[in-house]
Amino acid sequence: MSNNSTVTMFVLLGLTHDPQKQKLVFFIFLIFYGGTVVGNSLIMVTIKFSQTLSSPMYFFLFYLSLVDFCFSTSIAPKLIADSLSAKKTISYNECMTQVFALHLFGCMEVSILIVMAADRYVAICKPLRYPIIMRRQVCVILTVFSWIGSFIHASSQIGLLVRLPFCGPNLIDHYCCDLQPLLKLACTDTYVVNLLMVFNSGAICLTSFLILIISYFVILYSLRNHSAEGRKKALSTCSSHILVVILMFVPCIFMYTRPPTTYPEDKMVTVFYTIGTPFLNPLIYTLRNAEVKNAMRKLWNVKMMSK
Repeated sequence: MSNNSTVTMFVLLGLTHDPQKQKLVFFIFLIFYGGTVVGNSLIMVTIKFSQTLSSPMYFFLFYLSLVDFCFSTSIAPKLIADSLSAKKTISYNECMTQVFALHLFGCMEVSILIVMAADRYVAICKPLRYPIIMRRQVCVILTVFSWIGSFIHASSQIGLLVRLPFCGPNLIDHYCCDLQPLLKLACTDTYVVNLLMVFNSGAICLTSFLILIISYFVILYSLRNHSAEGRKKALSTCSSHILVVILMFVPCIFMYTRPPTTYPEDKMVTVFYTIGTPFLNPLIYTLRNAEVKNAMRKLWNVKMMSK
């Protein structure tokens, strides 16, 4: 990466300076990351090999689990390793790569959630045309465009960031590299750059959140014409989606739709959507989804019988 800076290494201050609390951080986030890897891998394997989970909703859920896995992996291993390290350093290139990964997978998760909302809208509001509208080719195209859009978003963010000079200090008051902590360290006026970044990330978060809330409001309103059983099933599915949307977007809006300032709460808010949400998503989608749980049981029984 092009480096206009004299700084070649950053020091991450982490979540805490207390050695005892750092050990606690290690164990807590090791459990969270382990749960994220196991939970999302289990969902991906179940959807991949189950014949009953072939609908578009599970096609998108597969990619949501993949993105959650990658999203958490771009942050959690470094945080876990640093919690046992006296000096938490990260090179300039590694820092920029982490920012790129954070925004690539974060934007991809936003895109997948929007596509999943569109899928539920068509399934509930236009059930007769659902097989035609949401056929496999359309699902693949939507996923490809989501990846392309996410790549463009992440590239634009990193393109603005690498142009900034970093002359020192090199202490990042965070546990990972992200826009606001790095803007604070740039030895130049970052007002215009921050506006562009807020317009990019902030606008994506806020606009996507409003679109999702409106779409689910329309879906729930349309349920008044369905049978009691149909309403119950649709409400169960939509409530899971709405919960995931809230868990993802509220912290993101707090982080990316504001002036270039940092707050003490930033670290915990970032923990929530980079590590907490990827951990909770598999629990939300399995505990509230009978089809996924039944498919997991069947695959487990087949595996046990094969032994």
